[in-house]
Amino acid sequence: MQNQWSSCTVASPADLVKRFEFNSEKGLSSEEAAHRLLVHGENSLETKGTPGYRIFFRQFQSAFIYLLVGAGILAFLLGEAIDGTLIFLFVLINALLGFFQEYHSEKTARLLKKFVVQHARVIRDGKEFLVKSAELVPGDLVVVRAGSKIPADLRFLQDHSLMVDESLLTGESVSVSKSSRSLYAQVSETHQAANIGFAGTTVVSGKGIGVVISTGRQTAMGEVAHLTVSTERRSGFEKGVGLFSRFVLRVVVVTLALVIIANVLIKGEGAQWGELVIFAIALAVSVIPEALPLVTTFSLSRGALRLAKNKVVLKRLTAIEDLGSIEILCTDKTGTLTENALTVHSLFGPRQETLFAACCAAPSADAHEQHSINAFDIALMNYLPSPERARLKKIKRINEYPFDPDRRRNSVLIQEGRTRTLIVRGAPEAILDLCKDFSGVSRPDIHKAIREEGRAGRRVLAIAKRTFPGTKSVTLKEEEKNLSYLGMVSFVDPLKKTSLKAIQDARNLGVAIKIITGDSKEVAGAIAFQAGLISSPTDVVSGEEFSHLSPEEQHATVEAHAVFARVSPQQKFSIIHLLREKHAVGYLGDGVNDAPALKVANVGIAVNDAVDIAREAADIILLQKSLSVIIYGIREGREVFANTVKYIRATLSSNFGNFYAVSFASLLLPGLPMLPIQILLLNLLSDFPMMAVATDTVDETEVIKPRFYDMKEIALVATVLGVVSTLFDFLYFGLFRSFPLAELQTNWFMGSVLTELVFLFSIRTKLPFYKSRLPSKTLLVLTGAAALATIILPYTAFGQNALKFVPPSGSILMLILLIAAIYFVVTEIVKNMYYSSHEPHAKIALTSLSPAR
Repeated sequence: MQNQWSSCTVASPADLVKRFEFNSEKGLSSEEAAHRLLVHGENSLETKGTPGYRIFFRQFQSAFIYLLVGAGILAFLLGEAIDGTLIFLFVLINALLGFFQEYHSEKTARLLKKFVVQHARVIRDGKEFLVKSAELVPGDLVVVRAGSKIPADLRFLQDHSLMVDESLLTGESVSVSKSSRSLYAQVSETHQAANIGFAGTTVVSGKGIGVVISTGRQTAMGEVAHLTVSTERRSGFEKGVGLFSRFVLRVVVVTLALVIIANVLIKGEGAQWGELVIFAIALAVSVIPEALPLVTTFSLSRGALRLAKNKVVLKRLTAIEDLGSIEILCTDKTGTLTENALTVHSLFGPRQETLFAACCAAPSADAHEQHSINAFDIALMNYLPSPERARLKKIKRINEYPFDPDRRRNSVLIQEGRTRTLIVRGAPEAILDLCKDFSGVSRPDIHKAIREEGRAGRRVLAIAKRTFPGTKSVTLKEEEKNLSYLGMVSFVDPLKKTSLKAIQDARNLGVAIKIITGDSKEVAGAIAFQAGLISSPTDVVSGEEFSHLSPEEQHATVEAHAVFARVSPQQKFSIIHLLREKHAVGYLGDGVNDAPALKVANVGIAVNDAVDIAREAADIILLQKSLSVIIYGIREGREVFANTVKYIRATLSSNFGNFYAVSFASLLLPGLPMLPIQILLLNLLSDFPMMAVATDTVDETEVIKPRFYDMKEIALVATVLGVVSTLFDFLYFGLFRSFPLAELQTNWFMGSVLTELVFLFSIRTKLPFYKSRLPSKTLLVLTGAAALATIILPYTAFGQNALKFVPPSGSILMLILLIAAIYFVVTEIVKNMYYSSHEPHAKIALTSLSPAR
């Protein structure tokens, strides 16, 4: 695709006529255009999407869903209809959330169509008329004027003061000039293609005629569409849950098979097959974390609500955890680090009032009515006091010569009283050669100022004038000589006041910031240097330099450098893709040129006023374009992640500890150590407060660096603490084994529930419990309610008749409570020993972060 327009940049008009077989004056014939439409297809970005029903059924293809479906079926087999219904409800909610998330991403192809205009002005059969843009074919002659969108990739053959806004593709906020001249050398970057008009970009001023060189998917916009729609993203949350589910599934299946086989071998003919199978099924249901979807959904929803209050809107709930895992945040500088509005920075000249008045008089009249789309004119008008604006409106404009890419300046002839003044404004190198009078300013000083402003990333306009008697007839081009130099005006897109603090907050959270922009190296380097991201304004890699590197050098470059300038959409995509190989990457963008990068990043972030395709490709929408808002979101995401992992650690450690103890005890007793219905109730009472983990507070150590689902670490800590849980289950078993079977079952049930409840207050933090933040009120209330229910149930008629409990004596109850308290102390000791040896550098870093107000 890119070679198509690239080779056209150096082609002469005769070469183009030969290559695309068209008449340079009459265009194609209607018959030939119809034939080419059949060969090349419509000028459309239409792409085949995935049907909705396939997206829906795809949500059930995961190990965790299989695990939950199996648990639901087992629950119904045990007669536990409520448990089974809840499990299937969780599965359905999970599937619907995933469906809506993926269905949104399928809409991106349809949204890209809006950038292909409905109609185009074409020359066919020697006549100029409108056709549907979808009917354009290679070789068509297309006429574009100010205000129109370019309908396909064009190679200009004629131009008149042609300026095009290419921010859609490049991110560059300043319009670029276009020419019909062939380039001396072939170029490969869109910002270098001075004679190419790209589909979807907008003509700001002037007129042009170009031949269509690419249509539909072959255009530069088509490549953006292809990258955006074809890229699939799997969130870190989905990967983590998948690993966890497969781990649990393997352990459960293997252990239960061993338990059944061991029971049969040990008890022989005495084994009760029916009772043993039901017992095994109950054990399986008890260890499966069926509340995980509810816990995560509630935790994610709560985090999403808090983010929404602080101007961060999630399009998919799981994006909040992915946001928290970000290690590198890539962003365009415009509007994120800067204000996205050129402002007047400095005036250079001996008579600054005269200089500025002349500069403001030079734009066309509509600039003074605030209709200008020239960023320089808008900056000048905003800088000018209201009385001066009113005076300028009264100035009579006799004639004007608009900005010309070849001349690199514009000229305006005005009249005030009996004097006519020619004002010329443009690039300094184009103005200085026309000046004769420099008003005592030396040219070396002028060039020094130009160099300094350029190094600072500021854009400069030079202004000169020449006066004539009011009666003299003036021909603008002929009189552009012997001018009087007035001075220069420099412009800057200023750094936001909040940017420096946001960057420091990002460092405190272990997040690296990288700038990826379509702007020039000088401007990008200057902003990054001001923001403290680089040590030198020249430490910038251009897209062209990056594309010429070998794959190994590209890998090293994306790691070593923080600023990339003049990058195309494809290069943005490549940079993000390379970074993703080793890091969790977030990308903030708002243009069509950002859509592929938004899609390939771990987390795509767009602002509310971004183009539709960028918003659809993103996972997160910012209602305020500010780094501060994103950094707050990262912190919130880490808190949500921390609470989700708390649940996983807690349920693995306690459930498996009890699971192994009860399984082993079944080999030593003539009956079951706990009835199936008691096992299910144990599971319900212990899970009940665990659901409140989503509301729990989070220690500072949990948010100071990105964290990921490390199943080895989770499994290791669950094994260590699970062994402690198993030992205390054996302690209960040993103490009460000589009791009647019903009393053993009751006492062990109560001890198991109470130890799991107190265990939650230990596992909720990696710190000693007395150094951690206080638990949430919800967690305290639900834990207290579960503990109270556990103690009271054996003393009720329902507990004794339906659940087969035997009420323990006061002394036995006190012994159960004492063992639970000792278990908490031992767990704390083992936990602290484990974390002090495995995470010796986990220290509290007090960080005060708050969203931008």
